[in-house]
Amino acid sequence: MNILDKIIFDKQREVVLKKSIIPVSQLESSVFFGRETISLSQKLRTSSTGIIAEHKRRSPSKSVINHSFTVEEVVKGYENAGACGISVLTDGKYFGGSLDDLLLARASVNIPLLRKEFIVDEYQILEAKAFGTDLILLIAAVLTREEIKSLSEFAKKLGLEVLLEVHNQEELEKSIMPSLDMIGVNNRNLKTFEVSLDFSKQLASQIPNDFVKVSESGISSIEAISELRPYGYNGFLIGENFMKTDNAGEAATEFINKL
Repeated sequence: MNILDKIIFDKQREVVLKKSIIPVSQLESSVFFGRETISLSQKLRTSSTGIIAEHKRRSPSKSVINHSFTVEEVVKGYENAGACGISVLTDGKYFGGSLDDLLLARASVNIPLLRKEFIVDEYQILEAKAFGTDLILLIAAVLTREEIKSLSEFAKKLGLEVLLEVHNQEELEKSIMPSLDMIGVNNRNLKTFEVSLDFSKQLASQIPNDFVKVSESGISSIEAISELRPYGYNGFLIGENFMKTDNAGEAATEFINKL
């Protein structure tokens, strides 16, 4: 069983447990449930930088990245830096995140928030809406075409945008459908953790222009973005590069200003 299989196995059990404790009606009565969402795809189409900055404490491949910032410090720093949107990791066991991180982020900034999570159930999309998210992530590697369709359509009904993550040709081919807003190419193989920008370059021409193209992982320099732009990428998700510094907001400001 590789790390991705383990994460999904644990996630399915976690969702069953949460459903037994917090009913859907409680999520639907959240103060954020009726909130109008902010479109990240529109922001990316018109942005000159396209940076989606990530709040990420740790990962299975890097263990601890940074535990010394508060969520508020990080996300306010990102917003002030001029990020188009912020990705907040909410997985607890493997990434040290939580839904509370999302809530604190929502209370602190007024730019699009992505719930970065391993979504396997509609319940998690209701959680995302209840905690102030603007868009969700779906990962093609762990979902069938039917699941991608039903989950993305469910998210759209709630007014959320959908970023679908792929890593190879097969995942891309099974995933293209009108209920997606953005297609992200993960430059990190989730099974081996090998990172290469070639994944983004190889798949770029096969992503229809109806979707905003996002490149994720392994982007740590201005040169990497300059390299990917000619391939039609409007969005660049950067997490570790900012989080591993002493001040994520300052690191993002410096990076975006250079860009």
